[in-house]
Amino acid sequence: MEFDFSILKENGISVTEGISYTGGNEKYVSALQRYFRGYESNKKALEDFLSAGDMENYSIKVHSLKSNSRMIGASALGDAFEELELASKDGDADLVNSKTHLALDLYARVIDAIRPFGEMEKVTAGDEITAEEAKETAEKLLEALDDFDDDLSAELATKLGGYPFRITQRQKLKEAAGLISDFMYDEAAELIKEIIPTIE
Repeated sequence: MEFDFSILKENGISVTEGISYTGGNEKYVSALQRYFRGYESNKKALEDFLSAGDMENYSIKVHSLKSNSRMIGASALGDAFEELELASKDGDADLVNSKTHLALDLYARVIDAIRPFGEMEKVTAGDEITAEEAKETAEKLLEALDDFDDDLSAELATKLGGYPFRITQRQKLKEAAGLISDFMYDEAAELIKEIIPTIE
């Protein structure tokens, strides 16, 4: 499927970066659509945590937004959220209060830029799997690792790669696949166990 990414590039979103993180044009558009759909609830959660002075949950939310923004190639927004994450972890309420609205303004501009993709019919990549399939695949992968079945483990790790993980989890899965090829099954299993709770 062909997509016109020019509006993203015009708005400072690195399509090249987004595609490298997500693994292809269709996966990238699917990620843009998920990012778009989460906007209202994420914005409300951030505002609610800020007004309640809940720095712990605020920090967790901006961490997630930082990773997701970088995953779609919106690195300036990712940097803005990272600054807020560090400030909230340090308990710097003044900086958090003074800069949240700037980050939210930038967030709104990114959402406007990706709106054409967010409002188009849902795009699913050929090898993309659902959360339910991913959980089932991950459990089968743990069993295969426990049985030292390298062929099945490698096959299931590849299938699990069809789930739209965030950057950190995608890197862990890649690392696990490398460990499987080196016959380091226990270490690979530990990484898979870390990934499973992020499947939602």
